[in-house]
Amino acid sequence: MTTKNVFVASAFVVIVLTSAALGTAADWGLKEGAPDLKSAGPLAFGPDGILLVGDTKAATIFAIDTGDASGNASDVQLDIAGLDLKVADLLGASASETQINDLVVNPLSGSVYLSVERTGAEAAPALMRVSEKGELGQLPLKNVAFLKVALPNPPEDKVTGQGRRQRNLRNESITDLAYADGKVLVSGITNDASPSNIREIAFPFADADQGTSIEIYHGAHGRFEDYATVRTFVPFNVGGEPSLLAGFTCTPLVKFPISSLASGKKVRGTTVAELGNRNRPLDMFVYEKDGKRFLLMANTKRGVMKISTADIDREDGISERVSGGGTAGQPYETVNGLDGVVQLDRLNDQSAVVLVQADSGSQDLRTIALP
Repeated sequence: MTTKNVFVASAFVVIVLTSAALGTAADWGLKEGAPDLKSAGPLAFGPDGILLVGDTKAATIFAIDTGDASGNASDVQLDIAGLDLKVADLLGASASETQINDLVVNPLSGSVYLSVERTGAEAAPALMRVSEKGELGQLPLKNVAFLKVALPNPPEDKVTGQGRRQRNLRNESITDLAYADGKVLVSGITNDASPSNIREIAFPFADADQGTSIEIYHGAHGRFEDYATVRTFVPFNVGGEPSLLAGFTCTPLVKFPISSLASGKKVRGTTVAELGNRNRPLDMFVYEKDGKRFLLMANTKRGVMKISTADIDREDGISERVSGGGTAGQPYETVNGLDGVVQLDRLNDQSAVVLVQADSGSQDLRTIALP
């Protein structure tokens, strides 16, 4: 299925954003100050234009008032070539020293927010906004209303492993975020013996507890695993029950009833799909088309998948090995014309925004029709 890219901005304007107060930040307990971000990773939106930022280096969640609580997302269309180059220019860095880590749409305004890392000698995190008119600006991190909560027992901040398995597990202390029903949901890994973890944190923030250890049956590996890390997830009503649908590397899709999550508990999810090995899910969201609900998932090796949610409320899951790199469970189709998508989010009832790694090496921001 081919999507249609729509061009709207005839010029790309760089602006500096102001930190105008919503008048609601104080209602949520946000206090003016300077968020001391050590890194900028996963993003999500909470209530009233409050941006949730996962700081993996500090293992901390920040809630930052954007002052961006009104607009019309149904009118937004963006087509910006070389967004990464423009971000780098705004930071006074080269493209090779700049990395866009995540993208999220503010549902109240249609603006697109980016978490960015500047590497090199002047390494620092940054938050960016692309307005509904295609204007790029940097969010201030001084004199802004915010809250933060630290996550207990994160992995040590050091490189471990050998060869291709070498990595710093602290960078996976927060792998994804979402806000639902007054709570911030957080996936990541801990320093516990069963490291894969999901947390619920009440908002406004209370202290974070140790979260729920999770276990899955990994069909491509033919075994149960409690170390496989959630890479991306979405809150989703499954048969009327609030749940999470979580994507893992290599590539199981697993559902967890939110009611089953409890601090200090270990929970086994239901594997509803195996979407192919040697692949890593990057981002996904839920949408409705022709009266049916689908997941749209970007992946490293298998393109953008449109995954059916029909019969996803069944109690039985995949419990036997899926060999040969095969697939099982929820049916899906690969969306033609969406090569190189590294981030995506739902914009409105008709469209989404995608960040595409172009053949030229640049990253382009596009609006597409929901497939």
